[in-house]
Amino acid sequence: MLAYGYRTLVLGDTKDEYEPLCRALGVEPFVIGHGLSARVNPLAFGPLGHGWDRLDAAEARRREAIMFARWIVLIRGLVGSQNVPFGPVEETAVGEALRLLTGYRSGATRLTEPTIPQLWRALDEPTDELVACCRYADRRHFLDATRTLRDALGSLVKGSLAGLFDDHTSIEVDWRAPIQSLSLSRLEPLGDQAVGIALTCLNSWGQAMREIADPGDLRIVIRDETWRQMRLGAEAMKSLDANLRLSRRDADVQVLLAHKPSDMLTAGDASSQAVAIARDLLHLCDVKVLHGQDQAVADELATMLGLTPIAQRVVTGWAIAGKGRALWLVGDRAFKVQTVLTSPELALTDTNEALTGRPA
Repeated sequence: MLAYGYRTLVLGDTKDEYEPLCRALGVEPFVIGHGLSARVNPLAFGPLGHGWDRLDAAEARRREAIMFARWIVLIRGLVGSQNVPFGPVEETAVGEALRLLTGYRSGATRLTEPTIPQLWRALDEPTDELVACCRYADRRHFLDATRTLRDALGSLVKGSLAGLFDDHTSIEVDWRAPIQSLSLSRLEPLGDQAVGIALTCLNSWGQAMREIADPGDLRIVIRDETWRQMRLGAEAMKSLDANLRLSRRDADVQVLLAHKPSDMLTAGDASSQAVAIARDLLHLCDVKVLHGQDQAVADELATMLGLTPIAQRVVTGWAIAGKGRALWLVGDRAFKVQTVLTSPELALTDTNEALTGRPA
């Protein structure tokens, strides 16, 4: 789709599968990992923070509502990943702390961009103003009520976010380039939870960067290994769901990748809220591309998507018989599609190199 004017944003390349494509297009991927210089601030303003001193009151309120809603969704997902509940008490404390940190509460004409460590410190060492804004009797009352919230944020700041998402963004993204990719492969040794938390941060950051875009700026947003974020629990699922639903750009094509549909149902128990959200996400996808699968997975597809026996046989037979074959579900219609790659395309998208031993 690059030939049709689209640009691509890869929010977390967990296996460096997009690196050859990036370099072929003259773009060096950003690499995020411990000991590396790249930092991404998931609490970045994005373009909504530009020209704040020139906004009228109504536009300032509109932008404030969007930014703070995004931040609350992010913090909810991160805190939830630590198995800590995030209810009205926590939301009020985080919201008021962020309004004080940015200067919005005091009516500043130029806002200060916060970071997650700054938010944690603001909650852990609350000012009298924050205590009053949250309607607590005194500082001790505030600290007692927010203990689990502060402990969860502190654990993240000292752990999964340290050296990665704990400072202002240090990379300069060229949004005019045909593709931009942020590699997370260096986090693989840390396990699924660390990668899931990183994806949660990048998803929020990516949404911020796309909240205002130039007319005609068409972009494909790739969200790889989404099941890792889903496994963080219900709040992380809500965060992903909100990132997609709150997208302000109808021209953006959002792509979620999974190995099989049931990956999306590993977010919790069969009757849990997280699984219910995952099912909704699956059904909300306008286009579903189903590559070859064995019979067990086809049975799952039949249950979850209502595939007919003929459609199942396409997935278990015809699609398996050749690379690039898939059953495409577009709305309520189904198509057998064979994707044919030219030699240069095939070389740039061969992700089996590690298995076959062949160079890309």
